[in-house]
Amino acid sequence: MHAAQGTPCAAEYARRVISEPGAGRGPLYRLYISRLRRQIDQAKVPHHVAMMIDGNRRWARQLGYETPAHGHRAGAAKMREFLEWCDDIGVRVVSLYLLSHDNLRKRDSRELQDLIEIIAGLAGQLSRRRDWRVQHVGRPDDLPDFLLSALRDAEERTEDNGGLHVNLAVGYGGRHEIVDAVRSIIRAHGSAGGTLDDLAAHLTPEQIAEHLYTGGQKDPDLVIRTSGEQRLSDFLLWQSAHSEFYFLEALGPDLREVDFLRAIRDFGSRDRRFGR
Repeated sequence: MHAAQGTPCAAEYARRVISEPGAGRGPLYRLYISRLRRQIDQAKVPHHVAMMIDGNRRWARQLGYETPAHGHRAGAAKMREFLEWCDDIGVRVVSLYLLSHDNLRKRDSRELQDLIEIIAGLAGQLSRRRDWRVQHVGRPDDLPDFLLSALRDAEERTEDNGGLHVNLAVGYGGRHEIVDAVRSIIRAHGSAGGTLDDLAAHLTPEQIAEHLYTGGQKDPDLVIRTSGEQRLSDFLLWQSAHSEFYFLEALGPDLREVDFLRAIRDFGSRDRRFGR
């Protein structure tokens, strides 16, 4: 069906809205946000959203900043917004990929130190926001004491909160998580007097899932990645087996609420069969 003459179609309307000066603050943008929200079926909002915030360094470089730290700070600020968007629309769990195990080994020492300070600050800020509960997922042994202390403080401060559950993947690697889960199972089985042969015969995917860093949580329904990259980068390898994926061209700090709402709307339109 064609749009009536003189009336812009939805795609043209969206183009005009996001290209208007000051997009994100103008009345047309706010009107479009309201329209998108009405198009989302609340019954199809994902329970668990995983976010791979990517492109912070490119953002800083494109704007002429001398160090990537400017991009990482902007990305952290955007993640605070992102969590509010998720909370407002009814998402119950969000996992943020902030610092990978590979980052700890391969990033420039100056950039890594800046990242550590930014993430520590972010953890503290999130632990004082709304009724959110903060949980660190990752290997604590790989993290400097300063950052580990900040993450633990955030966990302790929010352990009784019942709002949005925020997983901070810091020093995280999906392969290491699976290895750690298997090791935990072996130790528990051995402590109970069981043999390796018996464990091998009865080990199940459900047992491994229980011993992951996210044990007890539902797997992510939707995984979002910014910056145009289309790969998992060792993030939630086990948990994302049946997840839906949504890739955005926007660099991390440029993510807009309209982008998020489109991702949620798109998720709600998908037919998730889970092998049926």
